[in-house]
Amino acid sequence: MLQVSQLFIYPIKSLAGISVKSAAVTSRGFKYDRRWMLVDSQNRFLTQREHFQMALIKVSIQSDGLLVSHHATGSINIPFAYDANSKHDVVIWDDTCIGVYVSDELDGWFSSTLGIPCRLIYMPDDSEREVDQRYAQPGMITSFADAYPFLLIGQASLDDLNKRLPEALPMNRFRPNIVFTGGDAFSEDLMNHINIAGISFYGAKLCARCIMTTIDQQTGTKAKEPLKTLAKYRFKNNKILFGQNLVHQGDGTITVGDELTLLSTHSEERFIVEHKPLIA
Repeated sequence: MLQVSQLFIYPIKSLAGISVKSAAVTSRGFKYDRRWMLVDSQNRFLTQREHFQMALIKVSIQSDGLLVSHHATGSINIPFAYDANSKHDVVIWDDTCIGVYVSDELDGWFSSTLGIPCRLIYMPDDSEREVDQRYAQPGMITSFADAYPFLLIGQASLDDLNKRLPEALPMNRFRPNIVFTGGDAFSEDLMNHINIAGISFYGAKLCARCIMTTIDQQTGTKAKEPLKTLAKYRFKNNKILFGQNLVHQGDGTITVGDELTLLSTHSEERFIVEHKPLIA
């Protein structure tokens, strides 16, 4: 049986994630997932790929907002409320979408903590960032995630990788939203249509991995693994692949322990040529 074993939410893009027992599914992904983002003076997104120290800021979800903390600068609260009149264009990869500035106080805290000038942006409900139409259907949206609302990884895939590494790595290196047990290593590669808790998910695109996987999420330090090892057996079309990006239809709540039902698969050729998801 395929079964959900871990769920993760990343409220602020590129900061530490949160392991949760259940998560509400919204039109753009898990509730709270990447609805906030740090940007530079040009309103362009900041990422751990360039600023490793972002991994050291921890986030928790409170009843009235987020609590963010850092071992050196303490903690500060981010309210769920925001100023709807403070809308600005923000840039994430090749997309430009609408975000709102949260507060000058928070901008000062993050700038001091990270040692770089930055501002905190929130994505309001009326800001809809469409998923890449090469791999999705019209109307599918996402948050400030890199490109898709969900990332799925099988525990067997990480177990396979760890057998090849000099030192085993935790799942948080890969920043998935949904982890499942059961099945063979990399069985997620060929999943097309799956159902979890009555919600349909579709395999959109295998996830190309970057240097962010080499950053220790506890220390903020960078090394060569796991990319060095993954490149030996997960390298296709000049990309290192690990995990499957998902799009979805429907909403509800997913809980650790839920069964993952596989309804259809892609052909074996998909590992070389990726296809648009076949949505029923």
